[in-house]
Amino acid sequence: MAIVNSIINWINYKRIYEIDLYREHAREIQEEVLFNLLNTAKSTEWGEKYDYANTKSWESYKENVPVSRYETIEPLINRMIQGERNVLWPGSMKWFAKSSGTTNAKSKFIPVSKESLDDCHFRGGKDVLAIYYRNYPEASLLSGKSLTLGGSHQMSNMSNNAYYGDLSAIMIENLPFWTDFHRTPPTDIALIPEFEEKIAQITKTAINENVTSLAGVPSWFLVLLRYILEYTGKSNILEVWPNLELFMHGGIAFDPYREQYKRIIPSATMNYMETYNASEGFFAIQDDPGSANMLLMLDYGVFYEFIPACNVEDEYPVTIPLWEVEIGVNYAMVISTNGGLWRYMIGDTVKFSSKDPYKLRITGRTKHFINAFGEEVIIDNAERAIKEACMATGAIISDYTAGPIFMSESQAKGAHEWLIEFDTNPDNLEKFIKILDLKLQDLNSDYEAKRHKNATLEMPHVLAVAAGTFIQWMRERGKVGGQNKVPRLSNNREYLDGLLRIHETLK
Repeated sequence: MAIVNSIINWINYKRIYEIDLYREHAREIQEEVLFNLLNTAKSTEWGEKYDYANTKSWESYKENVPVSRYETIEPLINRMIQGERNVLWPGSMKWFAKSSGTTNAKSKFIPVSKESLDDCHFRGGKDVLAIYYRNYPEASLLSGKSLTLGGSHQMSNMSNNAYYGDLSAIMIENLPFWTDFHRTPPTDIALIPEFEEKIAQITKTAINENVTSLAGVPSWFLVLLRYILEYTGKSNILEVWPNLELFMHGGIAFDPYREQYKRIIPSATMNYMETYNASEGFFAIQDDPGSANMLLMLDYGVFYEFIPACNVEDEYPVTIPLWEVEIGVNYAMVISTNGGLWRYMIGDTVKFSSKDPYKLRITGRTKHFINAFGEEVIIDNAERAIKEACMATGAIISDYTAGPIFMSESQAKGAHEWLIEFDTNPDNLEKFIKILDLKLQDLNSDYEAKRHKNATLEMPHVLAVAAGTFIQWMRERGKVGGQNKVPRLSNNREYLDGLLRIHETLK
């Protein structure tokens, strides 16, 4: 492997040098991306409408082009699905990534161009490996195969000209043939639409392979790994794949699952690497194993803008470019991409931890929070408070969600209800609740004010739900596997009431 690694590191040298330039030339790189996008799309319907040919600065781009959400461009995307050309991006669009619909109940179909596949999504995958080998020059990753757990695809029922599926499936369909030698399972199994059948077939195929890395969403991968252990009768995954060294994960926060992975993969040398890869684009990579913050990738054909999260609902929200962001401020992310999304509000919120280079962490969703009583609790608050409570009580969480308990005749004050499926119960549930509450107060001054002397909010109500509650709930909603995620927070009780119904049937 020493010779192979030397070749890999030599190939990666130029790319690592380019990434290092993010530190000194972030603004120039981002402006170049923007002007390339405008020039490429100037003759499209959208580009002509907003005069891209004469847009020569970010300021004029911001003034001319409105911030958009999916609902505002959906009619244009539907026309592209029907085969119309040169609408948002030059030429026709064959692939559309079906979103899991976490911002809205309905599905979204995100256009995926050849440019976004090659210059964004695939480039992101290559950079993950480049960064990993920079951090671990003696790695043996390429001595075996990567096991990817993704989604499925099918012909669009709206047009014979377009296909849709999870982004992972679209990528599998477009990978070069030679990548088959380095990944498992084979394409026909990877694209099985039924999750239970898929993990059964993956297990039969992959247990006989030399798997050195995993890639996917932590929650669903955990289901697969447990199935494999049950199928093989092994006590941990290293007995199946002794050379396993890396899990590339994304989609949801990893901290709630960290302890479960440590138990199922008991290795001090196992590495975990987070990526920020959405249907709309590949945005960031964890480049430092000692920090959970991710490096924002600046040259993938994505131009970034940011809106302070407190201003997201403004009729005309004011955006700032990357070079004007401040550390520690919660921002909603706005993107313009080589897939034909223009000043598009993706629905994620982020905070920057560094500007030299630009590093961030995902803090939540613009639609996933609890603010029923002015407390403005976001997912980042919830994840960090849950982690603290688990560490203090020895608890390990499988899944959770939270929402409000509204004031009523029988409920004089409001509260938050947390439905938690524990893999390992806390040694003291009351202590768990108390630490959860205190950490939320420590992290969020608005929550602290509402909790002061129980003025508006009572202590959190925590219910340990029956095993299997969450996966049954996801199954009923048709959201099992792939890139589907359990929504962590909600400002109403829709999720809570559905989960409680299932809990009552399972307990």
